[in-house]
Amino acid sequence: MQPEDLVRDHTIYTCVMGSRAFGLPTEDSDTDRRGVFLAPTPLFWGFEKPPTHVEGPGEERFSWELERFCELALRGNPNILECLHSPLVEHVDDTGRELLALRGAFLSRRAYDTFTRYAVGQRRKLDADVRTHGAPRWKHAMHLLRLLTSARDLLRTGELTIDVGDRRAEFLAVKRGEVSWAEVESRMARLAAETERALRSTPLPAEPDHARVAGFLFRARRDSALQTHADHQVVQGAVRTGRVGQR
Repeated sequence: MQPEDLVRDHTIYTCVMGSRAFGLPTEDSDTDRRGVFLAPTPLFWGFEKPPTHVEGPGEERFSWELERFCELALRGNPNILECLHSPLVEHVDDTGRELLALRGAFLSRRAYDTFTRYAVGQRRKLDADVRTHGAPRWKHAMHLLRLLTSARDLLRTGELTIDVGDRRAEFLAVKRGEVSWAEVESRMARLAAETERALRSTPLPAEPDHARVAGFLFRARRDSALQTHADHQVVQGAVRTGRVGQR
């Protein structure tokens, strides 16, 4: 089975990410699609395992195999957690709905470390741009402010919301370069301090709920194996009765 076939035939969840999911699209915004596919269980029984992720088919599309997706979500990966909370869901089946019902099980105080590390990495890139070109890449500066805001609010409320809502104009002003770099730096510093304070009283648990996620993954693998067996039985029955190949 080709990687593209896994995405085409076994996707359980697809959403739109990027500026459109964040409530920050403009005329030139791409449509970034992210998804999760469940590789049929028998594919894991050979020496060659199915891929953990697939690019495509088509442009601006990226998908993870369910187990890899859950692993990254349990670690608090910002991109994965935001994917789970996209307001723009394009496709979801029964397994995908069960995954979405587990969104809270993936959230924990680990998010403080993972979001902060990601933010620090992005800030270094912005600082390098300022040193080299005299100004940051304003689009990246906007998205870093959005990420910091999302992280602070997650720790404050225990819920992850990625659409900026009525703050859209404020963020887009940064993207257009209408806010000074000094002001952007000040906002980043204030958000970082507020996030650190929020950590002290956050309603989030110390660790994600590994047991619930493991149980879900087990059921998904088991049901996939049973479905494959049932499909095989149907084909074998058709062969025995002479229906296969008849015209």
